[in-house]
Amino acid sequence: MSKRLVLLALGVVAISCAAVLIRLADAPALAIAAGRLVIASLVLLPCGLVRSRGEMCFLLRTEWRLVVLAGGFLALHFALWIASLSHTTVASSVVLVTASPLFVAMASYLLFRERLRRATFVGIGGCAIGSVLIGFSGWSTGAEAFFGDVLAFSAALAMAGYLLVGRRLRRDASLVAYSTVVFCTAALFLVLAAGVMRVPLIGYSSMTYLVVLLLALVPQLLGHMSLNWALSFLPATMVAVAILGEPVGAMILASVVLSETPVVLEIAGSLLILCGIGFAFVRGGLGTK
Repeated sequence: MSKRLVLLALGVVAISCAAVLIRLADAPALAIAAGRLVIASLVLLPCGLVRSRGEMCFLLRTEWRLVVLAGGFLALHFALWIASLSHTTVASSVVLVTASPLFVAMASYLLFRERLRRATFVGIGGCAIGSVLIGFSGWSTGAEAFFGDVLAFSAALAMAGYLLVGRRLRRDASLVAYSTVVFCTAALFLVLAAGVMRVPLIGYSSMTYLVVLLLALVPQLLGHMSLNWALSFLPATMVAVAILGEPVGAMILASVVLSETPVVLEIAGSLLILCGIGFAFVRGGLGTK
């Protein structure tokens, strides 16, 4: 189990790269989101067809409603969150978008009867306080910032839906089969949305294309696939708690790449988040009570 948690932690580190990379891209949010999912799908699809073609066909035939739902949630999450980064600060956006554990915990109990230990909720509370400290240190004011915060919070709801549906599908599906069909579905949704809204997917700078490629390879394939993998042996709430480490990683990377030096509140919040995650996993346990 310890090796599994190390791999999950590395996946969270990979996801933490996303906010900084997106800030380096010069393209509309929908174009970035679509490009990220299309490239990730093109990389993953050959592997899926070779290793899990039969399982993928079975998923699409018997669980197509859940596949479409998971892909829709994932597409909505990326479209909303990437858009939020154009209206509010990185700190506020990342903090709000990782607010999914509370939604996942409540829905997991109602849908899957996953009764988590009290220590898990204590850990979630510690992470929430730490996230607020990070967000408060760079919180913006004004109508535009508020709009960006609403987008980020809505993206958190979409992520909660994605994790919950994924928890259900991953009970019977392999990692490659599930990730391939869901990533391809999300990519299709985003490409269709870009077409409807007349957002061009080509004509951007070389730097932007490089950033989108890195988004597909690192946060998407390495990061999100690690979350999909973890859903096979952890409750959705515990996976969501692990994602709360993203603001910490994003803050560290922002300080290195964007020269955004963390202040005392951000450092204190980061330590509180790490302690909350550790408490939830060690004292709360890895399964249900």
